[in-house]
Amino acid sequence: MYPTRLHSITNIFKNITPQVRHFSGTTQNPNKVSLYLQRAKLIDSIRLHLRSNSPETSLVNILNNPSLDSFVVSNALRSAPSPISALSLIETLKKIKTFSHSQETLHALAKILAKSGQTCKLGALIDSINTGKFINVAYISFMDHLHWYADAGDINEVTRVWDEWRRTLFDKHPPTESYNIVMKLYIDKGMHGNAVNVFRRMIDEGALPNCRTYTVIIQHLIMFEKLDPAIELFQMLPLMRIRRTLKQYYVLVEALTSVDRLGVVKTLLNEMQADGILPGRSMLLSLQRMKDAGFVNETQDLINEMMPDERIKNVNYYSMVSAEDDDDDEDRFGSSVSGVEKDKIQLKPWLDPAALASALRDWGHEEVCALKDANFTWTSRLVCKMIRNFKSPEMSWQFFCWVAHQPGFVHNIYTISRMITKLARRGCVQLVDELLCKVKHEGMKLSFSTIRLIIDFYGFSRKGDASLNIFRNHKVICVPLSKNSQLILYSTLLRTLAKCEMNDEAFDIIEEMFLLGFCPDLQTFSGLMHHYALKGDIKTVHRLFGMVRQCGLVPDGYMYKILISAYCKCERGSLALRVFEDMMNSGIMLDLGTKELLVKSLWKEGKLREAGRVEEMSGENGNDVRLALPGHLYTVSASDLEKVCQLYSSNVMESRGEGGEREIESVGPS
Repeated sequence: MYPTRLHSITNIFKNITPQVRHFSGTTQNPNKVSLYLQRAKLIDSIRLHLRSNSPETSLVNILNNPSLDSFVVSNALRSAPSPISALSLIETLKKIKTFSHSQETLHALAKILAKSGQTCKLGALIDSINTGKFINVAYISFMDHLHWYADAGDINEVTRVWDEWRRTLFDKHPPTESYNIVMKLYIDKGMHGNAVNVFRRMIDEGALPNCRTYTVIIQHLIMFEKLDPAIELFQMLPLMRIRRTLKQYYVLVEALTSVDRLGVVKTLLNEMQADGILPGRSMLLSLQRMKDAGFVNETQDLINEMMPDERIKNVNYYSMVSAEDDDDDEDRFGSSVSGVEKDKIQLKPWLDPAALASALRDWGHEEVCALKDANFTWTSRLVCKMIRNFKSPEMSWQFFCWVAHQPGFVHNIYTISRMITKLARRGCVQLVDELLCKVKHEGMKLSFSTIRLIIDFYGFSRKGDASLNIFRNHKVICVPLSKNSQLILYSTLLRTLAKCEMNDEAFDIIEEMFLLGFCPDLQTFSGLMHHYALKGDIKTVHRLFGMVRQCGLVPDGYMYKILISAYCKCERGSLALRVFEDMMNSGIMLDLGTKELLVKSLWKEGKLREAGRVEEMSGENGNDVRLALPGHLYTVSASDLEKVCQLYSSNVMESRGEGGEREIESVGPS
């Protein structure tokens, strides 16, 4: 069951008055909230007009507005109902002499051209920007190129830009998102072997897959009706410290509901609660089907969360027709009048939480009054987005307390969790404890992901004692945890304690894990060894390495790599050489970058013979060093990445069509 809103939670904040800075005299800056509201109203007028059959002259009248700027235009373009209507807006803007394009509007235009498949015009626009035709508009980045040509479905341009980008990076790999874009485009084009090979290339080059990468893979597996492998991968994500997203839950729930595997859907919904994810309306049809099948208790609260809020009113528009064209209207309305109402259009009001939060960053008296007068309909989803978009925890807290007093709004577990993690990231321990105390008093339960984030964020602000306190009391304030979740929580705490230089406490936790039948995973040990090696604490590194053996774990290539790198950086070349020899004896090849670092370190320390030995030992193996060794500190091990590669490759290759082998060869690592 999802937690319902507790109306008594509002009373928590009644004794907390948000601090509002009052200004005397005339302020030099305009009221930013009022400016935001003027812009929003103008955006709504443009959105409605683009959906109507009104003449262009009325659009010109709308655009001749003092509030018209690049912010208004770019958001109106993104909100356009079709590429044709968006391009018509661009043409009409040429008649507005006071308007000039900015980087924001040109990027919005480029995306429209891309999605409408107008690659020639897109290329001309990019050339115009890069040659400096537009003032104060920066050069188009490689990532923008990739996004736009992928939207246009131009595989040749995408691969050309990606290859060009790679040449500028020399030995480094491009960002993870670039792999995601190329993978997704290959899948859309039916080149499934290529998509699999791009993921393999990502791993081989040392890039870290993110949640979007796994979303692409899960969707690809579902495309081939490989539901069980998709679920298996989804269940692996927490152990690889990958955040599971609403999009992933949605595609799995939709696919499982379509084949009537409703019991598995029920399990996923429980996990979504544990992940603290606020459900989206995209899942409404699937959940309604579950409810009809008898899962009423499991779905009713979710359905209530996803139903449109009746308090939110539509903005309306009436197309205008002239007196000469309204003969039919005379029959309906009883008289012929100029400008009768016709074709009523309704839209939800335009709203940008990031822009509104930015307008409130000073939290002045005028801004707060304007916000109250605007009569926004405050929902849990909107409040969560506002809290996330405030730049400082102080402003988030001001808003959090203020909105608790607004009619019709009640804080729930989602808004409270968002506020707690925001405060924890900046080390606001006292406020976090105050909220947790109230949560405990109300009998509410935080999600596992919220508890993990608090402990992790306390590491950034060096609040080790506070993180330890949260860990010790998590059973009182958190939903029940599985063994895997407990292991992840222990790992997160160890990382935080290491950051806070709480070495004794860290080893106490490891001993506690052993007593309870837990053992840190390889990536946690790798992170801890890397941390202590850089501190020059070689004794602790050796102690941890002994624990790896004690747990029955087999060191992987990445663990060897980070030890060699750390020893080299603290000028302990002889120790690095010893690790290198152990690695070679285990049959694991070193990656090129680490080998060069080791040789350079040995040369620097005057150990020329040893450096030659490293080169010789590498040469005995055909100089077959890898581009990179897969794995990442505290997050994912080489074996996990290899398991994902095997799962993805085997299931897609089993289902792919003809021409797959040729496709795979065409995109191998360069």
